Amino acid sequence: MKKLQGLGLSVLAGILLAAAWPESPFTLLICIAFVPLLLLANQIQSPRVFFGYVLLSMLIWNACTTWWMWNSTSVGAVAAIMANSLLMCLPWLGYFAIKKKYAATISLTLLVCFWMGFEYIHLNWELSWPWLTLGNVFANMPSQIQWYEYTGVSGGSLLILIMNVLVYQLVMAINQKLSLKIILSKALLVLLLPLFISFVNLFIYLQSTAKKTNGNMVIVQPNIDPYQKFALTTSAEQIKQLITLSENSIDKNTQIVIWPETAMSVAEWQDHIAENLYYQPIFEFAKKHPDITLVSGIETFKNYGTTKETATAHKTDGGTYYDAFNAAIAIKQGELFQLYNKSKLVPGVESLPSFLTILSPVFEQFGGTTGGYGKATESAVFKVLGSKYVVAPIICYESIYGEYVNSYVKKGANVLTIITNDGWWGNTPGHKQHLAYARLRAIETRRWVARSANTGISAVINEYGAIVEQRAWDKAATIKYSIPIKNELTFYVQYGDYLFKLSLYIGLLFIAYHFIISIKQRLNKSLP
Repeated sequence: MKKLQGLGLSVLAGILLAAAWPESPFTLLICIAFVPLLLLANQIQSPRVFFGYVLLSMLIWNACTTWWMWNSTSVGAVAAIMANSLLMCLPWLGYFAIKKKYAATISLTLLVCFWMGFEYIHLNWELSWPWLTLGNVFANMPSQIQWYEYTGVSGGSLLILIMNVLVYQLVMAINQKLSLKIILSKALLVLLLPLFISFVNLFIYLQSTAKKTNGNMVIVQPNIDPYQKFALTTSAEQIKQLITLSENSIDKNTQIVIWPETAMSVAEWQDHIAENLYYQPIFEFAKKHPDITLVSGIETFKNYGTTKETATAHKTDGGTYYDAFNAAIAIKQGELFQLYNKSKLVPGVESLPSFLTILSPVFEQFGGTTGGYGKATESAVFKVLGSKYVVAPIICYESIYGEYVNSYVKKGANVLTIITNDGWWGNTPGHKQHLAYARLRAIETRRWVARSANTGISAVINEYGAIVEQRAWDKAATIKYSIPIKNELTFYVQYGDYLFKLSLYIGLLFIAYHFIISIKQRLNKSLP
């Protein structure tokens, strides 16, 4: 095979993957994006050469879709893009290693399982970065993916992989002048069945109505420069702006006011929040409006005394230990604070994987804490007396984890409140992709989403994934909306990422089987 042809197929695969990603209008290109790599695998003999081509494709995809990380940290962006690209090569190397030893149907099925298993692992290990999970690509096509309430994004990943395999088989059949009827029938079935389910679901849901509430929520978008956000000289002004925006929007029916991630940016010990001088205007606001609950992001510390209670705890010069938290707080007059510490932390920025502690001086440059933030072991909901709302305080990065968001709903959350600060990346595709992924969570859980983003885009999203109201990027603004509540649990909420898990188990069972067969063959050869 000519090198130029191989290079062309490799580049084509990367371009197709990137061109399909939100905010691109060419989403359906994802259904053929892996075909060039399958053609390469069919023509190349050397695993080293194949690895090089796959790596180039993955680098193009990652760089073209997540380049915006550079605006926050150049070193971190390069590290994340390189690491993710290398990890994405693993399923392809597994496929290349087995394709000549097993029938095409088996090897292609295992490629699907390997990739799905990889995505599941990438959702759950310490260096998790599932931004490019294949099923995320349909985030801006909510009408066509109503079936995500049964499968989550894993169903989208499975559909995409099957379509790529079928298109590849179609190309091979054309080259070999074979009948195309069976392959075309399979492709049509794979495409039309999910669409049929989506339209049936939409019809059913449009006939029903969510429970309306007598109250409303006010979502605040203060539009504060995140690079100036933590300067103490401006904290009082930031709080004043947040309160002013809130006061100008609330009315007698307002039950909840939502501020974005780290809106309360003066880091304070968790048991001394009420004593913080900067926060006194906030408590005056709560006292003035006793029927309103304020949900806000907050930076906090927790003191452990002389005991190192967590792996992330920092040690002070005085010999005591503490954790720093990116947290959410619910404040209401006459009630105890409710706190939730963020659980899903951004690798390198907010957390440092245990196997990379030796690199902590490097990761310190990424904008986080050297030893990492502390984190909660599970989700929590905010229940407020006098309100029908049960709030899921989802903090920024956590909103891209479908199964984790399910855990809030299982604990009774009837509205998803996403508080975030996407301003670190500037006006790039990053914050738009993050908003789009929130639409997936709405469909999966059938819960309305109230999204408060520091610099935008703040929005209200209904249970079908449609954005019913939003505010523009880089504008100080508010949204007042009476958000309906729903209490039913979807199939996906109840059973989570079962497709990912099943694929992982099949892949692992095959690897074990292949290992055992290989050992037996070697033993048989060694016998006289």
